Amino acid sequence: MNYEVFITAAVTGSGDTVGKSDKVPVTPKEIAEAAIESAKAGAAIAHCHVRDPETGAPARKVEYYREVVERIREADTDVVINLTAGMGGDLTLGPVEQPLPPLAEGTDMAGATERMEHVATLLPEICTLDCGTLNFGHGDYVMTNTPSMLRAMAQQMTDLGVRPEIEAFDTGHLWFAKQLVEEGIIEDPVMVQLCMGIPWGAPNDMNTYMAMVNNVPDSWVWSAFSIGRMQMPYVAAAALAGGNIRVGLEDNLYLDRGVFATNAQLVERAADIATNMGAKIIGPDAVRERLKLVKR
Repeated sequence: MNYEVFITAAVTGSGDTVGKSDKVPVTPKEIAEAAIESAKAGAAIAHCHVRDPETGAPARKVEYYREVVERIREADTDVVINLTAGMGGDLTLGPVEQPLPPLAEGTDMAGATERMEHVATLLPEICTLDCGTLNFGHGDYVMTNTPSMLRAMAQQMTDLGVRPEIEAFDTGHLWFAKQLVEEGIIEDPVMVQLCMGIPWGAPNDMNTYMAMVNNVPDSWVWSAFSIGRMQMPYVAAAALAGGNIRVGLEDNLYLDRGVFATNAQLVERAADIATNMGAKIIGPDAVRERLKLVKR
């Protein structure tokens, strides 16, 4: 059991959720406000993607990230900023009899430096590193992160003084993360997020979950989450197994059956679950100390 847990609020993501709930933040202003509200509710870390303000489609424009980051930094409420670096590795293949060339819609493949441009420009305290390639969801979309790409991006993160949050969707991703540490590309303290229940990565069952947990070295700092209605059960499972917590509209839209949630409401419920288990919710300064973050 982890008796001093931190909560990460993943406030918007890049999935097709905008048309499903009017609570999903879309504009940079809305995303920043969701991060601040989540911090007031108890989140120590705000994990942010950005979207096209007009369409709600996932985006990676530096100017959108800049507005989000500046609004959060100017706020009276403190929170650790964690930006995604996953965009730019999106490959959508053609039909099964003609997979190449990739379909233009849904494909966004960029080089390591371009994928890291917003991180290098804005210097968040944390950014994510999706530590492998995955058949992500349905259709012909592949989340694409080759070993060479991951080495290059991880080295840029280390050189910038930004802490990588390794996002592991299966045990092989943890295996490669250990390799990055062994090669000296990622430095201590190592931070990892166990991503459960996402087709077609690690499934939601407890045997697979504990296999993931048992593959995390004892010295690493880790969190775990699942999606949809399994989000709150994994709040308890994460704390019970010694980890930290992630909730938010990136992963789950509902507070209760048929009731759309806000990010702050999900954070509040997660905090209630953890504190009812006897845990203390720690804030951003304690997280900075634990992870040796560089506050900017």
